Amino acid sequence: MNIILKIISYLALAGTIVPALLVFSGDMDLQTNKNIMAISMVVWFVTAPLWINKKSDEVLE
Repeated sequence: MNIILKIISYLALAGTIVPALLVFSGDMDLQTNKNIMAISMVVWFVTAPLWINKKSDEVLE
């Protein structure tokens, strides 16, 4: 479960960086950028605290 949370949160983090680069290069419009970044931000803030600062061998009870 921990690895799934990490993958989702890293993809969400990429979703906050990549759209900005696409707008800068002119490949994406600003409104689409805002929508993707807002969704990615919410996903990051939901998933990241669930695995950051946790021991990898910790068993969820």
